[in-house]
Amino acid sequence: MSNTSIYNCRVCGFHQLDPPWGEDGKSPTYEICPCCGVEFGYEDYTLESTKEYRRKWLSIDIKWFDIELKPCDWDLEKQMLNIPKEFI
Repeated sequence: MSNTSIYNCRVCGFHQLDPPWGEDGKSPTYEICPCCGVEFGYEDYTLESTKEYRRKWLSIDIKWFDIELKPCDWDLEKQMLNIPKEFI
């Protein structure tokens, strides 16, 4: 995992202030992604669970979990390019 990708959500690619899975990529914070709502270390603990959560998240109409934190220039397609390659 590249150093920059450790700050991105494995589900939606949203850039976090702190690495959701720690600096080592193996120590989940159990924080909630403000975009997709995944709990780091719970719903994204395997490649399969990450893909399943992403599929469910993309199937809903409202893509932001915490709408107050949604950037005004948000672009879903651009953000998803930030998903760490090993979780696509």
